[in-house]
Amino acid sequence: MTETKQAASTPEIRAQMHEMMAAFEAFKALNEDRLKAIEVKRADPLHDDALARIEAAIQTAQTHAERAASEARRPMIGGEFKAYTPFSERKTAFDLYMKTGQEAALEAKGVAEDTAATGGGWLVPPETEQSITQRLQHSSPMRAICSVQTISAPVYRKVFSISGAATGWAAETAPRTETAPPTLINLDIPCSDLYAVPAATQALLNDAIVDIDEWLAHECEDAFAFQETQAFINGTGVNQPHGLLSGPIAANGAAGTPWGTLGYIASGVDSAVGSTDPIQDMIYSLRAQFRANGRFILNKKTTAMLRKLKDSIGDYIWTPPAEAGQPASLFGYPVTEVETMPDPASGSYSLAFGDFEKGYLIVDRAGINVLRDPFTAKPYVLFYTTKRVGGAVQVSDAVKLLKFGVS
Repeated sequence: MTETKQAASTPEIRAQMHEMMAAFEAFKALNEDRLKAIEVKRADPLHDDALARIEAAIQTAQTHAERAASEARRPMIGGEFKAYTPFSERKTAFDLYMKTGQEAALEAKGVAEDTAATGGGWLVPPETEQSITQRLQHSSPMRAICSVQTISAPVYRKVFSISGAATGWAAETAPRTETAPPTLINLDIPCSDLYAVPAATQALLNDAIVDIDEWLAHECEDAFAFQETQAFINGTGVNQPHGLLSGPIAANGAAGTPWGTLGYIASGVDSAVGSTDPIQDMIYSLRAQFRANGRFILNKKTTAMLRKLKDSIGDYIWTPPAEAGQPASLFGYPVTEVETMPDPASGSYSLAFGDFEKGYLIVDRAGINVLRDPFTAKPYVLFYTTKRVGGAVQVSDAVKLLKFGVS
């Protein structure tokens, strides 16, 4: 199970949590009035407008609380990475290259890597690579819940048995007949180039106070996190990861579905969720071994829709987080908001549930390259930063989808 570090409570976090809880209580009260008005056929359009404003307030407070908690947990350069010498010869040479473009010291250290494949550049020191990786773990929601494997080759290959070895019963002294061998299949996950091009002025680089590692990690963080999250959900597999929703999808339990197919449960209503029953069906369509570490992923528009639903005894199925740094929940299972999940629409797969640590694998190839370019955008210095990433569904039985449609 993915470890969740508790962020230190601050006045800002506590204020945002209090604001979110107060907004949710107001949301529930107003939604009750809306439901009563619908029952007596006197629906008031002002209810929907007010609910939309309160939902926006809940979302804003939750986002601010999560951001503050994430910043409180984020490791600092030189703190968690003391295993590496902060001012090692290699790092000193790399800092000199970043600030001035001098490559002589880097050439002496021999840190260039596969320049023909990467378009040139220099391999960043471990301190900088660790900083970028740690920031991505906090910024990319999929990295926080999926398995991540670091490799040193262009392709990661994993072997799966799609049909177990045949078994049988026999008496103690009875002969044992030979059983059929298992059927094996290879899952190949290639790594593709993901790049960002942060820019800086030479005056900024000359400033002795500026930490080059921290600056580069900060500049790459948002760009890498957004592109990764988009690819991990919708990536085509061509020069990018193979996304969760890009593979074969079929009705759950349908006969003849090939290995690697994700199963879906229909919501029963076009473009919406009419009741909580399909969501519960989706939860219990998973085997117990995957349900134990199950969670939902969805975007904020789907969250706004599900926040209004109640279960059979009249309780809201969406529960806000009890404290900062913890996720909201649906039916008691944690929720991870992934903005690149589809919006609710006819036939969309806008809600997924499962054990994503077992279901989806992210592959990082070790090494991040930086190429300094002081010529293209003068007077700015560009830093062409490249990392290699792959991803694919590895255990399709570990994830189920909710299809927003009749069937």
